[in-house]
Amino acid sequence: QVELVESGGGLAQAGGSLRVSCAASGRTFSDRAMGWFRQAPGKEREFVAGIDRSGGTFYSDSVKGRFTIARDNAKKMVSLQMNNLKSDDTAVYYCAKTRRVAFFATYDYLASQKSYETWGQGTRVTVSS
Repeated sequence: QVELVESGGGLAQAGGSLRVSCAASGRTFSDRAMGWFRQAPGKEREFVAGIDRSGGTFYSDSVKGRFTIARDNAKKMVSLQMNNLKSDDTAVYYCAKTRRVAFFATYDYLASQKSYETWGQGTRVTVSS
């Protein structure tokens, strides 16, 4: 059973930075793509960033140029560095792991919640203006 545990959320001021991390347990990690999603109060959960097995990265337009996703297969961890935070970034951030996937993934695949089989419990990020 693979579990995902997020950490690093908290409070930041607009224009500031935060880093959230996700630790995976279990035998599978390097053969899966990973993603970050978020859910703001009263809104649907949305795609934020994804990284495939090759290290290719994909971002939603709302965070492109401000957020960076990275993975460390040896440590079974994925992180999301968030810079130049905005009040609209306030949300619960979820880490997710796909089913077994090809080496290269597409944006459409990583942006779809149906591609993911395991989800973390979420970590809250609050950005004050």
